[in-house]
Amino acid sequence: MKEILKRRTDLIATLVFVLAIVAMVFLLRKETAQPVVEVTGDGLYNPGTYTSEVTGMKAMTVTVTFSDTAITDIQLEHEETPGIGVPVCESMPAQIIQLQGLGIDAVAGATLTSNAILDGVADCVAQAGGDVEALKAITPTVEQEEDQEMTADVVVIGAGGAGMAAAVTANQEGKTVIVIEKTSQMGGNTALAGGALNAVDDGSETALAHDDSVEFHYQQTFEGGDKQGDPELVRVLVENAWDGVEWLKSLGMEFYDGVFTVTGGMWQRAHKPVEPEGSGFFKTYQAYMDENQGITMQYNTKAKELIVEDGVVVGVTCTGPTGNTITVRANNGVVLATGGFGRNVEMRMAANEETHMWPTLDESIPSTNTPAITGDGIVMAEAVGAQLVQMGNIQLLPLGDPETGSLSGNIEHSVESRIFVNLEGNRFVNEGGRRDEMTLALFEQPETTMFIIMDSDCYPTGDEVNNFNETINDLVAAGRAYKADTLEELAEQIGVPAENLVASVEEYNRHCLGGDLEGQPDEFGRTLFTDAEEKNNGINNPPYYAAARVPTVHHTMGGVKINTETQVLDTQDNPIPGLYAAGEVTGGIHGTNRLGGNALTDTVVFGRIAGTNASAFTK
Repeated sequence: MKEILKRRTDLIATLVFVLAIVAMVFLLRKETAQPVVEVTGDGLYNPGTYTSEVTGMKAMTVTVTFSDTAITDIQLEHEETPGIGVPVCESMPAQIIQLQGLGIDAVAGATLTSNAILDGVADCVAQAGGDVEALKAITPTVEQEEDQEMTADVVVIGAGGAGMAAAVTANQEGKTVIVIEKTSQMGGNTALAGGALNAVDDGSETALAHDDSVEFHYQQTFEGGDKQGDPELVRVLVENAWDGVEWLKSLGMEFYDGVFTVTGGMWQRAHKPVEPEGSGFFKTYQAYMDENQGITMQYNTKAKELIVEDGVVVGVTCTGPTGNTITVRANNGVVLATGGFGRNVEMRMAANEETHMWPTLDESIPSTNTPAITGDGIVMAEAVGAQLVQMGNIQLLPLGDPETGSLSGNIEHSVESRIFVNLEGNRFVNEGGRRDEMTLALFEQPETTMFIIMDSDCYPTGDEVNNFNETINDLVAAGRAYKADTLEELAEQIGVPAENLVASVEEYNRHCLGGDLEGQPDEFGRTLFTDAEEKNNGINNPPYYAAARVPTVHHTMGGVKINTETQVLDTQDNPIPGLYAAGEVTGGIHGTNRLGGNALTDTVVFGRIAGTNASAFTK
């Protein structure tokens, strides 16, 4: 700060210094002004320790200690998500202290956590009489490092669910692995998922009780995608799903007992991890790496171009954290696991022109995806001759947060126990149906907005969490959900006609109690209701809850074409030697519409196959 002031003329420096002492600092976190705090000494701050309460994914306490000239310590009390927010909580305070400034970019995929930390420290700076805006102007200076070459048996591009499944599997095959990841942490879209993983078990747990079977899972997946998915790939997905769950369990991952129906899942076959969101996958993969050598994580490194020699993919050229070139070579195979293109507005608009599936996919439609999901791997693969398939098959969900498009704030626990109503308080769609049908119906509703309506069966005390580790009490307090003792009061809070909301709930309850036996099936064709035999059936147990939702881009089903061995195919359907792919970067598995809960199954099943076959590849 002193160096900045010295560069100014004496007159301007004096004026700025005086203004800095007497300026008002406003705390935006609660949109309330802070009183003027004057630095009483000759330094930049009033020495001491100051505390700020902010909100990341959950409430966070930021405590900052100052000398008269520097930030000396930052402590955080938080419950951020392991593998997503926690790494930011560990790294960002040290960055701020080293920089002595606040001009640090939010971490992709953990923006809520990043911004909460920066806001909390800024608040403490203001309390200590410091110049917040001046600190925000201080940004890191990065010197470009020397170019670098690295080699491993298997190279994996992308540290999301599919990439990490491939990396761990390859390591279990006895191979050294380098994982290239353009962000600062593993996770990708899997880290933001609700965690549901579809798999029909071997009959020992739940499949028989719910009349499920691998063949039924195949039928629903294939027909649910309008029969556009490759039948052989669909068969591989469903037949290896339960083995994938058992593999995760063997690595230490824990699941709740029983199964449920995730939105658009069509049947009760989703297994729910104990850890919230997708964090359980990455805690499991990290625990494996902590106990086993041979996997090197290369973060903040962006893959740019696949290296092809004599027709064989042998590695990838990357840009490193400081702008230097990092060349990574594979003794065996390369696995492409970079995800889809849901955050690339230009690419998704062009793809939508193929099918005109959606009214628009421009920037007005948000996305559940992390900012890193921009189609990089698809572009790289096409550049070496890969065939792209079904790029126009793009999935939207009707469950986006109205502000961010994310799935956080979604209060539902399972399909059977909630309904959707529009701004008129009326149901408008089969809430147990396909995701594309639900979202298209939502586009036709006023302001393309709906409310999820449910009772307190899943939230008996209010301290219980949703599928994203958020308590319903916190969501209500933040204005992201609504709570009332009667449906009439709830209708008033969300601004819908009370008589319509009451009628919608009563009709749903009639079916939960076996109303279809009266010869009056649900008008929208819904068949999934809470069981009439259960104690908690229907929406009739106050308090009642509601949360607003909008359409959001969720999954791109098109991408690189692969075969059942996960080999990437060229435009003549021939394998490109040395190149394998898994996860959302691939296309042709899910067809026009992906069943809810099948994406995480996809990452595990095809990630494992890719890791195994890339390990076995020889030039």
